[in-house]
Order: sequence, then structure tokens, then C-alpha cells
Amino acid sequence: MHPGIMPHRSGMRRCPYAAGVQDPVVEQRFVEVPDAEGPVRWRIDAGFLTSNWTCIWGKGCQGIHDTRTPERGEGCCSVGAHLGDDPEEAMTIAALADTLDPAQFELAAVASADGIFADSTRSATRVVDGACIFLNRPGFAGGEGCALHLAAVEAGEDPLDWKPGVCWRLPLRLVDGTDADGTPTTTVRAWRRDDWGEGGRSMAWWCTDTPDAFAGDEPVVASLEGPLRRILGDATYDRVRQRLSER
Repeated sequence: MHPGIMPHRSGMRRCPYAAGVQDPVVEQRFVEVPDAEGPVRWRIDAGFLTSNWTCIWGKGCQGIHDTRTPERGEGCCSVGAHLGDDPEEAMTIAALADTLDPAQFELAAVASADGIFADSTRSATRVVDGACIFLNRPGFAGGEGCALHLAAVEAGEDPLDWKPGVCWRLPLRLVDGTDADGTPTTTVRAWRRDDWGEGGRSMAWWCTDTPDAFAGDEPVVASLEGPLRRILGDATYDRVRQRLSER
């Protein structure tokens, strides 16, 4: 047995993905759940949400470069955080950045001099020396990892309120669509290599297609309860969890 694979337990599946191999029954992994309060029909990747995937940043994560770089401690922060066209999120991140002390934020001086955004569109965070400006590098006295996350924990607040949405949603990918009958749909599935664009093809390692990260003590629907409640809403999350428990 691969050391990154946990023995099968009731209600939790092992890695449903083989590295570089298309799952032959991919459609059978999905279940549909109507939104509890609106018209959206949710398509849930039951295979992933009932698996024992867990984030192994700092515990075996190899990064997302063309070669494995665990020593850099970057996780999936090498490309910065893409905020899209949401000006409110950009304002929130900028305001929170202004509250960070240099003891918490390794690149505070760079942020002060050059700003935290990649350019004037404010649609992505600046990349400095190959990683997001908010990433505290290995050895930083204030703690390694996301400065926003660490500061939120220190303040006794939920890191999901401080971090860019794309960051706290990973490894969950949301794909909006519309059924033939006009019903809006949103698919919630694992983030795949191709979701990174062309760069995904050359990545030496990605956590949702390797057994290494399928080593958690509980299913994803439980371990990522916080993000899933933000995405689905409390009532719909409860519906999803009940539906998955019946599989």
C-alpha cells in the first residue's frame, strides 16, 4: 500500500483519480442537489467529497512548478491570487494588507513600496521572487505560509474572511452553466491540472491526481465544511452532506 493512502473506511473513499488517467466512470461520481433557497441545481463531485483528500502543505506538498520544489514551501501560491473582476474583493484584500505588521508579513516593505497587486487592474496579487507577495517564506520568524491566514488566526478570526476567494476555495473548482430547460447549474468538483491552463500540463505534481494527498482522517465534505458552507449556504450544505452519507 502506498504510504499516502489510508485504508478504506465506511463513508470515505480512497483516491478516485489515477495520476494522468481519465476516470472511466467520471459521470457516475456526480450527484445533483437542488439549492435549498434558490433556483440553482448543484452538481456535486461525490467521488472527491467522499474521498480522504487533505491539504499536505508543509507535509509533503511538492508545489506546482515544472520540477518538485518542496523546499520552497510555496504550495499552490506560486502564481499569486487571481481576483478576477471583483473590485470589492480587491478593496478588502488591500484594506487587510494595510493592517498587517512587518512581524506578520515578510514582504511588507515590498508591498509598501510597490503595492500588493500585479498591475493597475487590481485583478491579481503581485508575484515576488516566484510566489505570491503574501507568502511568508521558509524561516520567517513570523511564521511560514499565507500572511493573511496567519494574521486572521492571530486575531481570532476566520481565515476565510481574510483570504482571496480563489485561495480558500482550493482545491474546489466551481463551474457555472445552464441546463437545457434554463435551470442555472453550478458544478462543485476537484480542481484539476487543466484548470491551471497551459501551465498545468507541465506541473511535476498536483495534489488531486496523486495518492500522496489522499491521507486525511475524514472525508472532504467534513474537512472542508467551512468553505463548502460558504459556497453552498448552510441549508444546501446540510442537504449535500445528507445525500453523500446515503451513498
